Amino acid sequence: MEDVLALKTKNVAGNIRKIREYRDYTQDYLAAKLKISQNAYSKIELGYSKLTIDRLFQIAAILEVEVPHLLTLNHSDLIKIIADDENRAATAS
Repeated sequence: MEDVLALKTKNVAGNIRKIREYRDYTQDYLAAKLKISQNAYSKIELGYSKLTIDRLFQIAAILEVEVPHLLTLNHSDLIKIIADDENRAATAS
C-alpha cells in the first residue's frame, strides 16, 4: 500500500512539474505566487513535501488546470488535454 501511495504522490508531483514547464513558468514564479521559497516549492515537485488540499487547489489555479487532472492523468495525456482546451478557447474567440 505504501508503495502505491508513493507512486501516486510522485505522479501528481510530476504532473505539476510538467504543466509548469508547459506553461513556461519557473519554480521561482510558482513559489512567489504561493508565497513560499523556491526550495520549498522544489520539494513539492520532487514529492518530498506533502501537499495539503488547499495547496493543491492553489497550484491548480495558478497552472489553470482542474485538480482532478493533476490527480489522475499521466503526464502526456495531461499536456494533450491542456493543449486541446487552449485550442478550443482560441477557436471560440
